[in-house]
Amino acid sequence: MHYGFIGLGNLGGRLALSLLKSGFSLTIFDKDEALCEPVQAEGAMIAPDGEALAENVDHIITCLPSPAISRQVMQKCLPKMAAGASWIEMSTISREDVINFSEMAKNYNVEMLELPVTGGVHLAARGEITMLAGGDKALFELHYPALQAMGNKIFHIGPLGSAAVIKVITNMLAFIHLVADGEALMLAQKGGIDLDTAWQVIAASSGNSFVHETEGQLILNGSYNVGFTMDLALKDLGFASQFSQEFGVPLNLAEKVKQIFEEGKNSYGGQAQSTQIVKLLEDALDTDLRADGYPSQLE
Repeated sequence: MHYGFIGLGNLGGRLALSLLKSGFSLTIFDKDEALCEPVQAEGAMIAPDGEALAENVDHIITCLPSPAISRQVMQKCLPKMAAGASWIEMSTISREDVINFSEMAKNYNVEMLELPVTGGVHLAARGEITMLAGGDKALFELHYPALQAMGNKIFHIGPLGSAAVIKVITNMLAFIHLVADGEALMLAQKGGIDLDTAWQVIAASSGNSFVHETEGQLILNGSYNVGFTMDLALKDLGFASQFSQEFGVPLNLAEKVKQIFEEGKNSYGGQAQSTQIVKLLEDALDTDLRADGYPSQLE
């Protein structure tokens, strides 16, 4: 199958490369032409715009920063897609957006599969990211080989909208863990414990988390370079707040973390790395959390 891929940022570019490495034909488009160059170098064809891409591929994958951008892009692409084609939406969007996008696609006889991912861009670079599919099971099975090319843990969550819910839940937990990890490391620092020792002990303990094992290392390095911004974190925490109201589930801890991220955005800007949320505590106590031997980025 010939896929079109729109959105080649930190995540999308790595996912597109995984498809190429597995032998899929791929045409790409991003408004930032520089983002297309490394994918083109591996064999992808570049379309001049989304409409031209839609006319020349079997199916389209989008990985874009917001629902508004996805809607804007696909309103132009859908009329150009062949009847029976698929739109695979990999952006993190709300359940309501998923349903609305599906209805929009149906107007052009295009089927939609939602496919948010979790695990971080370093796993996407290795083709090992976790994929969360929502939609028709037969459609999921049709595209399963492409999903296998991009990830190694693949779940069919349920009908359209279900993957959006579980993706927001996983991200909500990650941001809670991130704030907690910063506080834990600061307690260790102020308690006179070597931070390398503290990191290793936490990693071997019942208090360990995926975030500690990954982003905890970037904190100790001081790069904070996780490839995910404050704005994106707040978008996801906003979705969690929406689900809280919709499902009648109080999220006291998540709402507090959302407030902390709002403070982080005010202090460092929306494009700051989400891991810099720990810098709020570092700055407040005039104490950097650093240890030798930790990487500046995850690989």
